[in-house]
Amino acid sequence: MDWFEKLNDYFPVHEMKSKDHMETLLKERGDVYYKDESDDHVMMYAEFDEFIFIDYLYVAGHTRGKGVGRRLINKLKEKQKPIILEVEPVDYSDTDTKKRLHFYKREGFTHASSIGYNRRSLATNEDAPLEILFWSPSNQDEEGIYKQMRHMYEHIHTYKDAEIYGKSYQKADEVLSYDDVKKPNILEDLK
Repeated sequence: MDWFEKLNDYFPVHEMKSKDHMETLLKERGDVYYKDESDDHVMMYAEFDEFIFIDYLYVAGHTRGKGVGRRLINKLKEKQKPIILEVEPVDYSDTDTKKRLHFYKREGFTHASSIGYNRRSLATNEDAPLEILFWSPSNQDEEGIYKQMRHMYEHIHTYKDAEIYGKSYQKADEVLSYDDVKKPNILEDLK
């Protein structure tokens, strides 16, 4: 199974970029978009001057709980830049979402409860709300994370989208919002 098949089997269709999109990013945005893979993992991420965005992180089922995810996250933390990622809201009927959130909480990530994120999937034409998590070595505030998220959205998620998919994703203003009134913190409620 190649790297894309692993991601495609693990992530919901509404969260996936096409293989063409990811390969275009790797080829044309290779100065910021990277793939780190082994038999046991696939991590797609963008590293900008000011921050890192984890696009996809997959760890093979037979190696979960053996420190692979922690080693990958620590490798990025060593760069001493904020790390941002998107996660599905907790779905109590899907134990993987809860396990994923526990993992990121254990690794020191914070829920950006002032940031709203809801993108319409080009694959399913359904709204796909996601939560933003971040880790910051300098205690960056959520407004800074919001600005970095917008930058990533405009330079990674929507990169050549009309050319690749035949239609464009929504503009950043329609997908991302920032509000000082915080939503419930999804990491605090984990038990």
